[in-house]
Amino acid sequence: MAGALYVGFAFLLLKLFVEKLLNQKIEELGMPRFTLKAKWIATAILLPAVVKAIYLLLFSGEYVSSGWSGSRIFATLSAGIAFTGIAAGFVEEMVFRGVILHFIKARWNRRAAVLVPSVLFGFVHIIGIDFSVVSCLLILAAGTMVGIMFSMITIESGSVWNSGIVHAVWNIVIIGGGLAINQSADEYAVMTYVLESKSFVLTGGEFGIEASLVSLAGYLAVTLAAVYMMKKKGKAEEIVS
Repeated sequence: MAGALYVGFAFLLLKLFVEKLLNQKIEELGMPRFTLKAKWIATAILLPAVVKAIYLLLFSGEYVSSGWSGSRIFATLSAGIAFTGIAAGFVEEMVFRGVILHFIKARWNRRAAVLVPSVLFGFVHIIGIDFSVVSCLLILAAGTMVGIMFSMITIESGSVWNSGIVHAVWNIVIIGGGLAINQSADEYAVMTYVLESKSFVLTGGEFGIEASLVSLAGYLAVTLAAVYMMKKKGKAEEIVS
């Protein structure tokens, strides 16, 4: 309930901001009536599932249980679904791929509209963290790439709701507190698959597998798929114009 209210309240605030200060309709900023396309629902499920399957099936590791009580497991999983997943996923998409992307597109061009919020999205993930310079650069690169992926989904589908479902399910499956994959036991997860490999490119370093080569390949694959779909519909100018 709280997660749903958070999303609804954020939408109302953005609607007020867009209509009163920007003098635009919220529908013009990628937030039409809520609908989802089947292909992006499928992508939302397959992307994190394939990434996790690659680690669990191809890389050696050990399952480490948190040993938590049932009530703590329920609290962690419900928060992971409602807040880490649905709330964070959809609100971030409304802001970055809704307001910011469309605001920039209206004043410059679509290429800037894709790149600027994507770089900004990567940058906000390194604010306030005490990581090495190399880890911060990797996070910035991964955040920018996943931001481009979400932007391509938004442009192809015509709404942030489709990038929102991909973002939300990714968060739930990868960082929602269920089964984590890391270099060491995750204190915020019910269970962790602790990787034997300490390779920076495979583990994602200090940030985790979201910044790994495996995840980056996933982001790239979905981005290319979205571009291909746009080209088939004659929307290639959506990227370059």
